[in-house]
Amino acid sequence: MLYYTLKVLLSALLIVAITEIAKRSSGFAALVASLPLTSLLAFIWLHVEGIPASEIAGLSSQIFWLVLPSLALFVLLPLLLRQGLGFWLSLGL
Repeated sequence: MLYYTLKVLLSALLIVAITEIAKRSSGFAALVASLPLTSLLAFIWLHVEGIPASEIAGLSSQIFWLVLPSLALFVLLPLLLRQGLGFWLSLGL
């Protein structure tokens, strides 16, 4: 139970840190958020739990291929927001 609590706390701390940094410096927050920290945490948790390296490698490959289409979000969201669409509508689109 302590292990899962540690995993949740560290993962949540990362998200809270990025949002707090963004309040002061969006550029630095973007830098931190762009780092593959969540993927690295997942790889570390899997390794600690004894998952074979081949499965971690498979996860890494799948993350790579799924990042490519998600890049559309980072292109479209600022464009839609700058066009005056509301946040939730822009995010939904």
